[in-house]
Amino acid sequence: MTLKKLTALFALPLVSACVGYGSGTHGSPLEMTFAQEEVLAEGAVSAADPRAQAAGEEILAKGGSATDAAIAVMLALTVVEPQSSGIGGGGFLIRGTADGDVISYDGRETAPAGATPEWFLNKDGSMPGFRESVESGLSVGVPGNIRMAALAHERHGMLAWIDLFGPAIKLARDGFGMNQRMHNALSRRPEFVGRTEAAQQLYFDGDGKVLPAGSWIRNEAQARAFEAIAKAGPDAFYKGELADQIVSITRADTPRDGAMTAQDLAGYEAKVRDAVCGNYRSYRICSMGPPSSGGVAVIQMLGQLERFDLAALGANNPLTWHLFLESQRHAYADREIYMADSDFVPVPVAGLIDPGYIAMRSQLIDPDARQEEVAPGTPDGVTEVWADGDEPEEHGTSHFSVVDAAGNMASYTSTIESAFGSGLMAHGFFLNNELTDFSRAPEVNGKPVANRVEGGKRPRSSMSPTIVWDPDGKPFMVVGAAGGPTIPVSTTRAIIGAIDFGLGAEEALALPFVMSFRGATMVEKGTWLDEEIDLLGPLGYKQIIRREAPIKVNAILREDGVWVSARDPRIETLLEVP
Repeated sequence: MTLKKLTALFALPLVSACVGYGSGTHGSPLEMTFAQEEVLAEGAVSAADPRAQAAGEEILAKGGSATDAAIAVMLALTVVEPQSSGIGGGGFLIRGTADGDVISYDGRETAPAGATPEWFLNKDGSMPGFRESVESGLSVGVPGNIRMAALAHERHGMLAWIDLFGPAIKLARDGFGMNQRMHNALSRRPEFVGRTEAAQQLYFDGDGKVLPAGSWIRNEAQARAFEAIAKAGPDAFYKGELADQIVSITRADTPRDGAMTAQDLAGYEAKVRDAVCGNYRSYRICSMGPPSSGGVAVIQMLGQLERFDLAALGANNPLTWHLFLESQRHAYADREIYMADSDFVPVPVAGLIDPGYIAMRSQLIDPDARQEEVAPGTPDGVTEVWADGDEPEEHGTSHFSVVDAAGNMASYTSTIESAFGSGLMAHGFFLNNELTDFSRAPEVNGKPVANRVEGGKRPRSSMSPTIVWDPDGKPFMVVGAAGGPTIPVSTTRAIIGAIDFGLGAEEALALPFVMSFRGATMVEKGTWLDEEIDLLGPLGYKQIIRREAPIKVNAILREDGVWVSARDPRIETLLEVP
C-alpha cells in the first residue's frame, strides 16, 4: 500500500496548497499525563527540576531579567540535577527580545592546548573502549558555563551577579530531598559515580550503597564554591583555588602528555556567535550555530517539511511521522559530514540553511516510500568533504527556558555530557566528559574528520536552544531539549506540535517520539504511534525499535496571550521526593 493510498484512507490531503501556518486544534488524544500548567503574568520559567525552576521564578519576582533567571536555574541544577549539567560543564544560550533582536552565547568546553588528534588512541594507534575514554581525565574539557554566564550577565543582567547565586547556595547548604529520578541515575552505575571520595560521602551510605530516594543531601563544598564565584566573579572559578583543584584532579587521571593546565582554565573564553535563523510557515525560528549542529538541523528539518500540509494530516497520523523521519535523515546526513567547530574548520552554515538548498533537499523526500540511502548534499560554501567520525550518544544534559516581563527570552541548554560526566568531582560538582563528543578517530580511510580533537577546539554538539516569533513578530515559544543526538528531533517535534497542530505546551511535549537512527526507526514504546507504526511497513520501514524515549524537553509557549510553562511529562512522576 502506498502512502497516497494510506492518505486517502485517512481522507486527508498530503501537500499544502499554500504557504501558511497550521490551524490545528487543541486537545488531541496523546495518551500522556501532563504536568500541572504553570502560568506567570510577569514571565515564566521551565526547567527539568521544580526546585531549579523555583530559583528562576524567584529571580524574576525580584525584577531580574530572563538572562538573570536562566543563570540562577543553571546554578540550581548543578545542585539538584548533578547527573545532567552544572558549572563543571558548558552550554549554549540564545537570547531574544520582544522586538526580534537575537544573540547567542557559546560556553562550550574546550580541549586543553596540549590535546592532539590522537588524543584518545592507545600508543599503538588502536582505539580503546569507549567507557575507558569516558572514565579518564582525557574526557574532561575546560568548563565554559561560568564564563558564558558572566558574559551574558554583563550585557543583559538586571540584578547584581551575587544575587543570582542565592537560591543555589541555599539549596546546597540547607539541603534538598533526593528525588526518584536522581536515585535511579545514581543506582545505574554506582561504581562510576563513586569514583571520588567526595561523591561517596554525598550520595552513598556507610556500606557503600546509594542513599534511598527521599534522603536529604547537603553539599557544603558546593555552597562554598558558589560563594567564592558570587563574591569574586568568574575569575574565582578559572583562577586560584577552584581552578587548581579542577586541574589537579584532571591531570592525575590523564594517562598521557598534554593534560589540562592552569593556563587552559585561565585562558578560557566564552564567545558571542551569530544565531542561525530561518522561517517556517511565517514563524521566525532562531537557534544555535556551530560548534553546535543542533540549530542547523532544526532549521533544515522544518524547511524540508514546509511543502507538506502537516496540519491537515494531523498529529495522530503515521503519515505525518513518515515525512518527519525522512526530513531527519537528510538533516543528519549533512550534520555528520559538515558540522564542527567553525573556528577550526570551514562550516558552510549559510549554504546549509539557504532556503533554496533546503527546498532541493525536501524534493528528495518521497511521500510514498522510505529512501534506501540518504547522502549528504553539497551546499554552497563547501571547501572540503570530511569523513564521518565515530561520535557517541550523549546522555547528561538539561534545557531550561525563561521569559521575563519585558518579553525577553532566554533559551539555555547546559551539559556535562554523560550522566555524572567523567565521574570526577571537584568542590562538590561533577566535571564533564565533553571531549568524548569529538570523534575519537581523527580520520577514516585516510580522510580527516571535521570533528576530530585539536588543542583549544570545541567538540560538536547537538544542543538546540531555540526561540520562535509568530508571524506578527511577537515572541511565541522558547524551547530546547536534552538527549544527545535526539535533541534537534525533540526540539523540532515540539515546534511542529505548536505551529502545525495548534497544541498547547504540554501537549506538544507529549507528542510521541520517533527518530531515524543508524538505519533503524526508533519509536516510543507504549504510545499510539507504537501501535500503528507497522502501517508504514509497505513504505520500506524494515527495522523498528520500540523503546522508552530517551528525551527530556522543556518549553514555554504563549497561549491566548499568556506564557505557559511545561516540562516533559515523561519525567514528571520521577521528580517527586518520597
